[in-house]
Amino acid sequence: MSAGHGHVLVVGSGVIGAACAYYLARDGWRVTVIDQGDFGRACSHGNCGFVCPSHVLPLAMPGAMRSALKALFTPNSPLSIKLRFDPSLWAWLYRFARRCRPGLLLEAGQAIQALLNSSRLLYPDLLKQEAIECEWQERGLLFVFQTRAAMEHYAETDKLLRDAFHLPARRIDSDELTQQEPALKPGLAGGWHYPSDAHLRPDRLMSEWRRVLERLGVTIKLHCSVDALQTDGKHVRTAVVTTTSNSSGAVQKLREEVRADAFVLATGAWTPSFARQLACRIPIQPGKGYSITMPRPRHCPAVPLIFEEHRVAVTPMQSGYRLGSTMEFAGHDSTLKRRRLDLLREGARPYLLEPTCAPVEEEWFGWRPMTPDGLPIIGQSPARDNVWIAAGHNMLGLSMAPATGKLVVELLGGRTPHVDPAPYSARRF
Repeated sequence: MSAGHGHVLVVGSGVIGAACAYYLARDGWRVTVIDQGDFGRACSHGNCGFVCPSHVLPLAMPGAMRSALKALFTPNSPLSIKLRFDPSLWAWLYRFARRCRPGLLLEAGQAIQALLNSSRLLYPDLLKQEAIECEWQERGLLFVFQTRAAMEHYAETDKLLRDAFHLPARRIDSDELTQQEPALKPGLAGGWHYPSDAHLRPDRLMSEWRRVLERLGVTIKLHCSVDALQTDGKHVRTAVVTTTSNSSGAVQKLREEVRADAFVLATGAWTPSFARQLACRIPIQPGKGYSITMPRPRHCPAVPLIFEEHRVAVTPMQSGYRLGSTMEFAGHDSTLKRRRLDLLREGARPYLLEPTCAPVEEEWFGWRPMTPDGLPIIGQSPARDNVWIAAGHNMLGLSMAPATGKLVVELLGGRTPHVDPAPYSARRF
């Protein structure tokens, strides 16, 4: 398909859909973005905002399955798996278990790193070119450890990252830690600082990206659900879309057919709902994450933090402060569980002089699109020649978005891709 000669329908207005729409519009395509909700309000809204080349290792690593099984029987674990009859979940866990081997860890890590490094290079130019104000800061990321045993155990990970991925961190031992980050309590074991990481405020990024897309002529249709893809052999011709609106207190639904030359599914954790229409496997499970957004405390960290032992992340934004993380495999459960939010507060308390601040501005959850091998699905649908999938970015959608958008445009336009797309193909399933 020739670049700039046709209409592309992007389904999904999260950070991946926005990136795909942006690079398509910049390449000369006519672009329509549709979303079943509001623009950028799902998993792209309240995440921790890390742009983190340091996160090259997938969750599927040696020992991970043992931790998952332990979480089944541990109340209030940061990782929670709801026991239920769900064949897709158990198939996903089986695939995950088979990936927990050293050789596959390195293979997946190299593919993850390609997208992370590409996006980290693309972000500054993108933000500057489009005058996007999203509180971008380049202060790195500090992993902090409470105990000496955990600190030394992480030294093995640091060696792996140095040797296999050329990702050096600076070790900061206990005595120096509070000098480097005065918001931390004294007496902690130490930390590892990755200087190449950055962070931003995700909701600001999404509102700014919408502004840029509208300026570029992208049509954005919200509260629209894709009910079906109408095919002609291997070719999709039309998306059947239902638009829901409120008028004078009454819910109205308008059903229409949207024709396009190509379709990009950037639908995150909802992508498996298209598997039958695409005639391919899409093993994505929703991994529910939580966050709490507050004003900046008096003793606010200068650098984003991760407390590995408690699985809590801390983001000091210019206009606020956020605690986030945990992982809950409970399907598309839309309950905001108070106990999961409390785990964030409790997990930050051993480390920070002032772990929380009042008033709470937002309590949030989002469904991360988790694949069993830790790699996103980016590329042409195996059975539909004009449908491209851009989903399954696990916990790294924000970090991988620009590279994903650029790669989708290259593949759709038949150009040489800037990273090898083979590891992300849906055919691997």
